[in-house]
Amino acid sequence: MILPRELQILKSHGSQYIRNLADVKLPETFRGRPEISGNMTVADALELENICPAGAISHYPEPALDMGKCLFCKECQFRRPDLVKFTNDYKIAANNRDDLVVKAGDKNPISFRHNLVRDEIRKIFGRALKLRQISAGGDNSCEMELNAAGNVNFDMGRFGIEFQASPRHCDGIVITGPVTLNMAEALKICYEATPSPKIIILAGTDAISGGLFSESAAIDRSFVESHAIDLYVPGNPAHPLTFVNGILNMMR
Repeated sequence: MILPRELQILKSHGSQYIRNLADVKLPETFRGRPEISGNMTVADALELENICPAGAISHYPEPALDMGKCLFCKECQFRRPDLVKFTNDYKIAANNRDDLVVKAGDKNPISFRHNLVRDEIRKIFGRALKLRQISAGGDNSCEMELNAAGNVNFDMGRFGIEFQASPRHCDGIVITGPVTLNMAEALKICYEATPSPKIIILAGTDAISGGLFSESAAIDRSFVESHAIDLYVPGNPAHPLTFVNGILNMMR
């Protein structure tokens, strides 16, 4: 029997979604968790520090790379492939800012500190989480990736994670962008309109640290600096797999 056209198309496409988002093997070219050789010296770190456009690499008190500042441009790896390597590990979201700093010789996965998760998060939001995404001066790259997190491939809606239009119907906010002056007040208003208890998620390098714009006079990061952050999702932009797995760690 000849299948209807719709079924023929569905069969030719195969499976349209990723069944297990925690067990995906990304290509080796994906720019995920960096590894720094234990052989990196202070002089080596200074060399790479001088070429890093976002100040993500530091030499003091020891050579390290901060994923919260990193643009994942791989300039450091291009310069010294013997010392820096970006792996395809996408599980790099953390709930402790210090855990985003990768030190020389450390090849361990990024840890998620379950003991730091507030009790009300898992008690109230363990089964469903509605979020308001706020583009606080973003360049639309992270925003597009967050939209992709809900598409047919990643389908975060199956876990009860969804974006909503009104902050009054949400459980928290997701901030993208470095937080520009003209968005600082709007960000505050949106946050205050969200009912308590509520969470704050920073998605992407710009949101976590300001990125390339951290020293700009057009940036106002007072909101981020004065509120407790529940989840940091690094990346430039943050990958949907990083975002969804990070939220699932926080919820469950």
